[in-house]
Amino acid sequence: MAVTIALFTRDLRVHDNPALLAAVREGAAVIPLYVVDDRIVGSARPAGNKLRFLSAALAELDAELRCAGGQLVVRHGDYVDAVDRVAAQVHADSVHIAEDTTWYSRCRLRALRERLERRSCLLHTHPATLTAVDPADCVQHRPDDEVPDFATYFRRWLAAPKRRPLGKPTELIVPRIDSDPVPRFDGLGDAVISPQLAVGGEITGRALWRGCTADRRQSLGRSTGDLTREGCARLSPYLHFGCLSAAEMAYHTDMATTDGRAFVRQLARRDFHLQFLVARADIARSGDRPDERQTHDPVVVGAWRDGRTGYPIVDAGMRQLAAQGWMPERARVIAAGFLTTTLRVDWRIGAEHFRRWLLDDAASDRLTWQQAGRFDPGAAGSAERYDPDGNYVRRWIPELASLPGSEIHRPWRHRVPTSVYPAPITGTVNA
Repeated sequence: MAVTIALFTRDLRVHDNPALLAAVREGAAVIPLYVVDDRIVGSARPAGNKLRFLSAALAELDAELRCAGGQLVVRHGDYVDAVDRVAAQVHADSVHIAEDTTWYSRCRLRALRERLERRSCLLHTHPATLTAVDPADCVQHRPDDEVPDFATYFRRWLAAPKRRPLGKPTELIVPRIDSDPVPRFDGLGDAVISPQLAVGGEITGRALWRGCTADRRQSLGRSTGDLTREGCARLSPYLHFGCLSAAEMAYHTDMATTDGRAFVRQLARRDFHLQFLVARADIARSGDRPDERQTHDPVVVGAWRDGRTGYPIVDAGMRQLAAQGWMPERARVIAAGFLTTTLRVDWRIGAEHFRRWLLDDAASDRLTWQQAGRFDPGAAGSAERYDPDGNYVRRWIPELASLPGSEIHRPWRHRVPTSVYPAPITGTVNA
């Protein structure tokens, strides 16, 4: 009986999963395999939120596979060794895997191909399913030191063919094979997690997507930038882990509507960043600014991290990040610009904090951080524009909730005691 392996990485779903369906078509039996990579999980800088989300996502993936008669096979350890051992145990003819965009994943894939060739096991790679469209359809040829232009990219993205999403396998035959238990968070890391963290997984993600699209009162794309209208932006962690298919979401979104176009623009911007990081892997691991690392006051950095800078629009975003492991894109830009421009702290410190807490791609989006503050109007201007009634701040800074309307952005005018809310950390504000 021919056996194939469907190797999951950042495609933790059964719907619209080309690698899984190709494995099902090829083999009489399939091993749905996930390897808990020691080099990632055993990092000295564990990202607890991501690990908890991943744990739930794997549990939901296992549940979906069981509905089709299969199960998720889990192994721990060195990634290449673990896959090779499973291939040897079941005498697999081939392994199917989706390509990834990160430098580490591409290195890991090369090593896996070399190892499997020794036992005449073929490794079939499928185009990365992290993006909504094929990156080859949106290539921009620009000098290596020049940041690509999103407006031009978006026009090409809109014109690019949209892949018709695939269905899910209805029946799986999985040979008898030993498996580690689906890992729980306790077995993946001991880092602190956000108390209001979302539950990961395809089942939860698809339910959120259905609710988002069915609610006519909810804006899909938050085209106005209003911080209180999150819309479907909360789906970004599910896209990051591949619990949802960006291609499927783009295919089923009505781009003729204002909300629909705003939403696909968000999907396109995500594709844009991923494609740029593939082309410039050096930026993903370091940075492109020529300036040296700046010295910083740890007290100042601590106030920014804790949401105690005295600038409500900044502090609200940072408190949401700590509470939920997520924050709106506009809140990220405001917080990043404030740290780098107003507090003059090295951007890498902020990027590392976001990596530690955020669930989605923005945590590693070096391009965004390297540009932080270059076009930012400052905390005061951002507050007036993106939270005009103060409702976003009122939600996350309840000690200021009694201040009326937009006055919540200027607590210093109302002589709020510093024991309740701190004075502005820079000592200078716009009255």
